[in-house]
Amino acid sequence: MQRIISALVFIILGLIVLTFPLLGVIPLSVITGVSVLFLGIGLLITGISVIGKNSIMSIVDVILGILALILGIGFIFNPALFSFVAALFVFIAGIFLVIAGIFDFINKAGGTIWLGVINIVLGVIYLIVAIFLANPLFLGILIGLWLLIVGIIMLFQKD
Repeated sequence: MQRIISALVFIILGLIVLTFPLLGVIPLSVITGVSVLFLGIGLLITGISVIGKNSIMSIVDVILGILALILGIGFIFNPALFSFVAALFVFIAGIFLVIAGIFDFINKAGGTIWLGVINIVLGVIYLIVAIFLANPLFLGILIGLWLLIVGIIMLFQKD
C-alpha cells in the first residue's frame, strides 16, 4: 500500500512539475544550494583549524570553501545558475562518453566495435541534452518527466 501511495505522489508531483516546470527546478536548486553552502562552511572551518599544521591543505580548503559558499549562494538565489552547472556536468560527461567511444571503437573493446558506437551515440545525446539543460524550463520538464516515469514504474512494479 505504501508503494502505491508513493507512486501516486510521484505521478502527481510529476504532473505538477510538467505543468509548472520551475516548481521542480527552484526547490532542487535551493536544496542543492543549502547543501553546497554547508559544504563551504565545513571546508572553511577545516581550513582555518589546520592552518598551523598543514598550510597547503588549509589554503586549498579555504579556497574551496569560499568557492562552495559562492556557488551555494548562487544556487539558492539563482536557479539559472543551477541549470547551467547541471548542463555543464552533463556536457562534460557527454565529451567523456564520446572520447571513450572513439577509443572503444578503435580498440574494438569487448571484441566488437558496437560498444564504441553505443558510447559515441550516448555521448552525442548527452551533448544535445546539455544544450537544453542550460534552460531552467527544460530542466524542470526533465525533472517532471523523471518523477512521472518513476511513479508509473513504481505503480506497476511487482512486490
